[in-house]
Amino acid sequence: MGFAPNQGAPLEQRLANIKLLVLDVDGVLTDGRIYYDSRGDDDGNAESTTELQAFHAADGLGITLLRNAGVTVAWISGRGCAATKRRAKELGIEELHLHARGGKYPILTGIQERLGVTKEQTAAMGDDIVDLAMARGAGVLACPADARDELVRRADFVADRKGGRGAVRDFCEAILRAKDLWEEALLRFES
Repeated sequence: MGFAPNQGAPLEQRLANIKLLVLDVDGVLTDGRIYYDSRGDDDGNAESTTELQAFHAADGLGITLLRNAGVTVAWISGRGCAATKRRAKELGIEELHLHARGGKYPILTGIQERLGVTKEQTAAMGDDIVDLAMARGAGVLACPADARDELVRRADFVADRKGGRGAVRDFCEAILRAKDLWEEALLRFES
């Protein structure tokens, strides 16, 4: 996995201080493709069309492990559908913000204020230029391996895996390792 040049404290030290992880959905938790079922009418009316999304189980486990370690995980997306809501509920995501039309930065700072979390205690993961706004409010910026070049160049952490294919798990695991909690997480599965 690639790292950007250090900005202040070493990355591992910054990851150890993370209390809030903010994730984009499309392109990070999913592969970014949008599927619609064929139940829509011939005119393509959205009212009769269902959107489908695919999430990676490894990402879900990473989020669960991180939440069990006391890190709050939030999702902010410019889009949103029933599948996103369902997956968020399954994973216990209480900070779910969909249809972020006013930009992601104000939502991020609102979450930080409510939770009493600083920029330095916040990590964000995005895949496209709309996610650059989250970088302003995060002490660590991460992206999947297949993120747009503009994100890759600015990221502190570039996952080995692609969006929707385990990139979130890579980042969750890096945070847990930096907090020296990875071995403790493994013990839960060895007994």
